[in-house]
Amino acid sequence: MNLYLAIFVAYLVGSIPTAYIFGRIYKGIDIRKHGSGNVGATNVFRVLGKWPGIIVLIIDIIKGIVPVVLIANLFSIESVFGRILIAVASVCGHNWTIFLGFKGGKGIATSLGVLIGLTIVIASIRSVLFLTLLIWIVCFLLSGFVSLASILAAISLPIFMVVTDQGFELVCLGIVFCVFVVIRHKVNIKRLLSGRESRVSIPLFNKKP
Repeated sequence: MNLYLAIFVAYLVGSIPTAYIFGRIYKGIDIRKHGSGNVGATNVFRVLGKWPGIIVLIIDIIKGIVPVVLIANLFSIESVFGRILIAVASVCGHNWTIFLGFKGGKGIATSLGVLIGLTIVIASIRSVLFLTLLIWIVCFLLSGFVSLASILAAISLPIFMVVTDQGFELVCLGIVFCVFVVIRHKVNIKRLLSGRESRVSIPLFNKKP
């Protein structure tokens, strides 16, 4: 019963539509009708600006940390399997939030939060987190595409889980997160293949000849 309650609470925490709330508070808009239409930090950066984007990003990361650490401890969930179920529930909440008709973001920041939270209780996956972040940063700096960086990082996650000899449950978590990211980025993949995906403006691409 404790595990079921923890999963439910984790889903509700993940479901908090941070980007939507900031759109309403900051500019009085429905962010789903602006920019890419996505309820996530990247779209907040585009529509609302840098600082709202940073705040939403941090909160969405915290939405992943809190369930696997605090909520799991609150409900006395100590097993790796139990924490993984809680982790998946929180990301499902972000991706398919009950507060917006089960339509949400793409889960990148909350998935990152989950991994950060898990490193607190499972030290062996710290290298996995570091390597996955490295893939994201390098890909983003070289391409300017948040979506491409997120997809490649997600694909690398289960590979790093296997290479670093993590347990079966953690490898499965990596696979689940990879599938979630690819599914949520279907439109982005189509735009990348057709050359219509938008780059984020970063200094690497703004240098004058």
